[in-house]
Amino acid sequence: MPGIWETHMKFSLRSRNLFKTIAVVLALALPTALAISSADARVGGGSSSGSRGSRTYSAPPSTTTAPGSASQFNRTYTQPGTGMNSAAAAPARGGLFGRAGGFMGGLAAGFLGAGLLGMLFGGGLFGGLGGLSSILGLIIQIVLVVLVVRLAMSWWQRRHTPQAAYANADAGAAPGPQPNQRSGLGGFGFGANANNAPLEIKPNDYESFERLLGEIQAAWSNEDVAKLHTLATPEMVSYFEQDLAQNRARNVVNKVTDVKLLQGDLAEAWREGETDYATVALRFALTDKTLDRNSGTVVAGSEQPGEVTEVWTFARRPGSGWELSAIQQTN
Repeated sequence: MPGIWETHMKFSLRSRNLFKTIAVVLALALPTALAISSADARVGGGSSSGSRGSRTYSAPPSTTTAPGSASQFNRTYTQPGTGMNSAAAAPARGGLFGRAGGFMGGLAAGFLGAGLLGMLFGGGLFGGLGGLSSILGLIIQIVLVVLVVRLAMSWWQRRHTPQAAYANADAGAAPGPQPNQRSGLGGFGFGANANNAPLEIKPNDYESFERLLGEIQAAWSNEDVAKLHTLATPEMVSYFEQDLAQNRARNVVNKVTDVKLLQGDLAEAWREGETDYATVALRFALTDKTLDRNSGTVVAGSEQPGEVTEVWTFARRPGSGWELSAIQQTN
């Protein structure tokens, strides 16, 4: 009989050690997974943010530069059915856990961390269980953690992603005509579509768009919020400030250099009240890297240049120049 108990205890210890090992691997893998998104740490964080007035929930027409569709916004002040920015609305965060889920995302992340640490140190989420029941308890904890995370993310998507609004807008939208390529703009590579541009966009406007592309990336890299306020709408600057604060909390700084416009064309331009809007597809080269603030070591991104295609919307009010109003990723 003592031999049976010894065998059982040895099996239990081996099993607990196995699950501790798994917990360690998961605990180490989670920060790595969360850090992957920092490879797209350029201005806007690789997400779709901002507002396009009353067209915020309407997909911009595809263009030669961006033949696919633009991603729907996951950070915007504009409420479905309105064209005005709501000052009382908090911007929805993008990404995983802390950036995407707000309170629920943070709760899920904390729950996951607590479960992993509990398994690592033998206590588990529900306190300590012994023998075989402890093994089953650990398995149940893993399942519960996965369920809570999925429920939290599902809740956030339902709350902040108005799928129906996009579906209705896409269903009723006429397919965008093919843009005609512009020439004589000093190699800017912009194309214009007169049929889809009730607001006339002139060569000096295209020059402003290209200038803003470089100046915004430079101000972002320098963490110059005052400069960003002169280049983008207050809504966009609020997102930039949040992203910069996250970088400071991680003790890193994102540097975007060697920005060069390779191709661009106009998706649509219109006037809404006293505000002009222009949505432009941009394909540009850049070097995007994230550095440790203390050592200067590259922790994400690369020293090698890459290419990005995004859809930027600019807004202009009477007596003012163009400002960045939205950035959308392309599918």
